Amino acid sequence: MGNAMTANAHMEGTPLIKPSSTDHALYDNIVEACRSVYDPEIPVNIYDLGLVYTIEIGDENDVNITMTLTAPGCPVAGEMPGWLADAVAPVAGVQNVNVELTWDPPWGMDMMSDEARLELGFM
Repeated sequence: MGNAMTANAHMEGTPLIKPSSTDHALYDNIVEACRSVYDPEIPVNIYDLGLVYTIEIGDENDVNITMTLTAPGCPVAGEMPGWLADAVAPVAGVQNVNVELTWDPPWGMDMMSDEARLELGFM
């Protein structure tokens, strides 16, 4: 067990994916809004695909979402953050929504929920 700690020491304990504000009152409603956005190439919503990395909700109910796409060459790469912002903005209580696209860490199939895997026949 001790060796695992030293192997990761160079990472300074900073997770690649920032934690979400899961204890915030608006969190579940925002997740539901994220689930209304679908990747046009895959019949599963972007939340269950694991494309939404972080949902951060600030003191003023400003929402910062960090997301990725299944591939950098995704044809809707430029549009997807806007779709997500449009889905989350109407959630009651949300003030502002900012969606950032990241490629770090890159998305992988292991980030999908079990529901998404079932839907796509990976289970």
